[in-house]
Amino acid sequence: MYLKQLTLTQYKNVSFKTFDFSPKINCFIGDNGIGKSNIIDSIYHLAFGKSYFNPIAIQNIQVDKDFFVLDGRFEKDGRDEKIICSLKRGQKKIIKRNGKKYERLSEHIGLIPTVIISPADRDLISDGSSARRKFMDGVIGQTDVLFLQNLIEYNKIISQRNALLKFFALNNTFDKDSLVIYNEQLVKRSAIIYEKRLAFMEDFIPVFNARYKNISEGKEIISLEYESQLQKKTHKELLETSLPKDKVLQYTTQGIHKDDISFLLEGQPIKKFGSQGQQKTFLVALKFAQFEFLKTQIGGAPILLLDDAFDKLDQKRVTQIISLVEKNDFGQIFITDTHEERTLEALEKSQSNYQIFKL
Repeated sequence: MYLKQLTLTQYKNVSFKTFDFSPKINCFIGDNGIGKSNIIDSIYHLAFGKSYFNPIAIQNIQVDKDFFVLDGRFEKDGRDEKIICSLKRGQKKIIKRNGKKYERLSEHIGLIPTVIISPADRDLISDGSSARRKFMDGVIGQTDVLFLQNLIEYNKIISQRNALLKFFALNNTFDKDSLVIYNEQLVKRSAIIYEKRLAFMEDFIPVFNARYKNISEGKEIISLEYESQLQKKTHKELLETSLPKDKVLQYTTQGIHKDDISFLLEGQPIKKFGSQGQQKTFLVALKFAQFEFLKTQIGGAPILLLDDAFDKLDQKRVTQIISLVEKNDFGQIFITDTHEERTLEALEKSQSNYQIFKL
């Protein structure tokens, strides 16, 4: 699968632009602030129905304009796929596949498997557990519709249970039977989500370890550890024992919505003990492992978006990354960089065809 043509209309700082792409490597070279990341983001937007960098949809419309349109022409399994994503101020976003509007965004997820590596990924290290859960769920959700549906329903039920706890507190009342109904619905879905996450991490960790070793040439010992409250107690037990605390805090404190992944370097949190280069290598390896996992699951290469992915890396590691891309048949790749010489030096050592877009 690859993106043949992309047209942006009034998207962020792009008034109107059409690109015709190579099925292999496409590089956007230019100064910071010129719009390289916006092009990368538009591809992500077509794949997931939302921006990677700005989740507030209306803010992706160009300033002083009323709408944006993204038009992508893909080739998938020998067929043409036309995906259009549009938003007009005051209206709901519309996503169409070959002229037919989706009723639910979840129906679109997985059609265009995509992996992005960006400076924004540092949130996976610096932010709280929600960022790492989002990463884990985003990978699983691209290949498992049942998981995605259960996750959507679970999050909806959590919101409803939290609203009920607030209602009890505000009205100085309590109805255990009502709460039990929500608990039963949560337990049913959390069991499925937990087992899917656990199975995913068991498959994912060895792949990640291998990718990091490739990039760093085995100079550092790193690891991932999946953490869940369900590893020690059932969700039903957690909800029962946490009820007094939940009533005081007015939200659900226990469950799979608190799961996390520990990122470790030499047995210590990489957030505290890793250099900028080590953290960047960790994140790149994480995303390359995501790519390999998806490729195995779907039987083909996802689109790979490298947005300023070489920042904070020395030339040797940049060359290692390009070499790793070649060895693993990565399919179509989009790269942005401010340093033309750095990117060209790495690409010229490769055997892949590439196209340069100077912005």
